Amino acid sequence: MFSLTRRRFLSRSATVVAASALAPVLVTRADATPGPGELRMVAITPNPAGAAQRVFLLTGDPLAGPITTIVAQDGAPVPERRLADGERRVLRLMHFNDMHNHLTDMHPARGDTHRMAQIVQRVREARAAAAPNESVLLVSAGDDHTGSIFDELLGWSPDEYVIDAGYAAASAAGVDVAVLGNHEFDRGAEQLRLGIERHAAFPVLSANIHGSVHLEAGRDYAPAAIVEANGLRVGVIGLTTAVDTRVGMDSDPGFAVASPVQAVANVYKAVESVSDVVVILSHCGYGRGMHRSGKAGAMREIGEGDFAIAEAVGPLVEKPVVLVGGHSHTELNTDGLDADNMIEGVLLTQAKANGAFLGEIAMSLAAGQGREAWFTNVSLHPIKQRDDRVAEGDERWASLEHDGDFDAGFEAEVMAPMIAALDGKLAEIIGSVAADAPVSTEATLATRYTGETALANFMNDTLVRRSATFPGGAVDFALFNATGLAKGIQPGPLSFRDWFDVMPYADQVEVATLTGAQIRDMLTSNARRLLRPEEVASTDLSAFVSRGLLHFSSGIRYTAVLAGSAAEAHAADITLHGRPIEEVLDETFTMAFNTYVMLGAFSEAWNDKPIGGGIAGAVPGWDVRGLPFDKTGLVYRNELIAAIREMGEVTRAAGADLDGRLAVVA
Repeated sequence: MFSLTRRRFLSRSATVVAASALAPVLVTRADATPGPGELRMVAITPNPAGAAQRVFLLTGDPLAGPITTIVAQDGAPVPERRLADGERRVLRLMHFNDMHNHLTDMHPARGDTHRMAQIVQRVREARAAAAPNESVLLVSAGDDHTGSIFDELLGWSPDEYVIDAGYAAASAAGVDVAVLGNHEFDRGAEQLRLGIERHAAFPVLSANIHGSVHLEAGRDYAPAAIVEANGLRVGVIGLTTAVDTRVGMDSDPGFAVASPVQAVANVYKAVESVSDVVVILSHCGYGRGMHRSGKAGAMREIGEGDFAIAEAVGPLVEKPVVLVGGHSHTELNTDGLDADNMIEGVLLTQAKANGAFLGEIAMSLAAGQGREAWFTNVSLHPIKQRDDRVAEGDERWASLEHDGDFDAGFEAEVMAPMIAALDGKLAEIIGSVAADAPVSTEATLATRYTGETALANFMNDTLVRRSATFPGGAVDFALFNATGLAKGIQPGPLSFRDWFDVMPYADQVEVATLTGAQIRDMLTSNARRLLRPEEVASTDLSAFVSRGLLHFSSGIRYTAVLAGSAAEAHAADITLHGRPIEEVLDETFTMAFNTYVMLGAFSEAWNDKPIGGGIAGAVPGWDVRGLPFDKTGLVYRNELIAAIREMGEVTRAAGADLDGRLAVVA
């Protein structure tokens, strides 16, 4: 059925021997409470729609140090090896990552693209056709939330919760296990806990998150799991990026993300000792440090990414191991295994994002032979996009989705009720857009990283006007980050969904108090983040340029002087409410932030890190995290929607225009 590429691995060093000599042991005892250096093995119910026969969580503290012992309760089931030496099994590991709730993409002209239903059809067909010695597992490498209108069903508080669309769809699709991505936490760990508790029929994993008051380790998530499928013991370890996960929230002050490299080094041998093959679900990003791949239009901060994880694990491994990645939205191994994606004997793969592909790793393993006689093949299966405007006979017809390309039963039984729950909100007209307003997607994407942008002007000015209704009173200024501005809007009726697509990320309004001198320094840092004219031609402006460039409301006017390099760039001719900055350096002002920027913008470096994002040298950013903030609790998107409803039409006169608030000079 598969063209499998042989992977032979000989014993490589004394390091492997030493690791083997210290391999963790499985013990049973009456009190299975894990102590230091221990993980407890607990049997749980597998997803009834999945392919696992048995699932065991490994719970305990994976961050305190290396795990030396796995403890099971006396008389409790454990994952025992059931295959004779040399007995061969084929494991087909199907995977997706960064779905971002793009379950069904709805479009009035092209028709609906049934992304998850296409995945379901392919997985169900593969499971139905599996040979007696073959099993098909389905896994998610994280970020199942944030990015489509389905996010609205999750709500912002327990009383607003309707359904966790991402986890409900994944459960019905037959996902066997998933890792927690950074965007799982966008609406807070309390909402995530509800989604896990009510709608995740599979275990969710992370070995390196800790400290949440809402998520309980061992109840809501675990560091690792053992999945039994057709006699194979598949060990799975979950890792979450420490770079872009929202920490520091008042609602969960102790929540933190530790080093994924340290976590995997602590738990790997324990998981391998009770497995035939190990899968690392890494939502940490392809690369390491500063890296460009996937959604990045320029270099972005990855931190301890998949390269570093593979290098940490490589010297320890004695059995087949693969790393299924996410976070960076990278398309890997499109045409089969790329040798560059074998790092220290660890196979890396990733399936882009937003349901663009279903990935597959096919492995043939011989029991008891470790990494000997291990055969692998990797592939990506494209998910087709719908376009009912294309007629049969057109050369594009075959590459597009048509009826029969997706599981219609899944769409009707699982997706249709969720779409119905959204129908009113999706279609609701919140206003209209004037024909002459320069706020189209084309205009917005062309300028959001290079200078003044009309749609950003409208958003910031509208929020300042809207702030008269805020609990703490009106603010002086507002800002919004360029990467959060995903699309523009078109002339004519403006729906809730249209505006959701402009700003799909989950942010609240946070109000900072800062001095004129601090605003001056902030603007100079912003001038260094602009995409420079010489960079434009080689940059995909529709992708993420993760420099943290900010747009401001009209009360702030300045000139960005590019100078000879980003390090020399600075802000000049600054005025605040029409007054020269030199006159107001010691005065205080209030400014509305979105949550992402308030938290330091993570890899976009409004913190104590270098700006990065393709900028040469270690150009320091400006740290906003020490500013005093008033947490309004207001949802940024909702405030703008309420204002648009009141004004009726998005026009130039309402702020959807260029007014020269930012001039860029060489």
